Amino acid sequence: MIVQYWYLFIEIIQKPFLVTGQIWGIVPIYFGWFMNELTPSKANYRTAIQTGFAFIWASAQWMYQYNQSHAKDPSAISVQALKAVTMIVTLLVLVVGILALVSGLRRKFPKYCQFLGHSRFAAYFMVAMFPMQARDLPWTWDRLITILIFAVPVWLLVHVGLIPLRK
Repeated sequence: MIVQYWYLFIEIIQKPFLVTGQIWGIVPIYFGWFMNELTPSKANYRTAIQTGFAFIWASAQWMYQYNQSHAKDPSAISVQALKAVTMIVTLLVLVVGILALVSGLRRKFPKYCQFLGHSRFAAYFMVAMFPMQARDLPWTWDRLITILIFAVPVWLLVHVGLIPLRK
């Protein structure tokens, strides 16, 4: 059973690089993830700016993909479209991204929102969700379970692997 999830994980990671138009969207997210891993783990305003930019970039890419797939249907963005998982996730990521970016630029976190300065773990989820959000792969329960199963192992691998590059 775990082998099935392993193959799904490989598919999720590879898919954006197999679609030429997606490389423009995924490479900056990987770069942001790498840069986030090199920053201190303590929440600060610089990491909030990084988080905000990465979230806004990802949501802009997903909205672009959504608009491309619905370009011939002007009524595609409606109340009914908001029920779609991809649109809900896109809007949530956009709102959190704007909040993080504004907090970082203002150098002040809203009450109970200091988590916006922690950007390391969120980058994995944006990378993993990217092919589904860009509509290259459909959202399925198996893909969601795969993302959750590999979250901690990938984070540990990246965290431990980049320790020599951190100060």
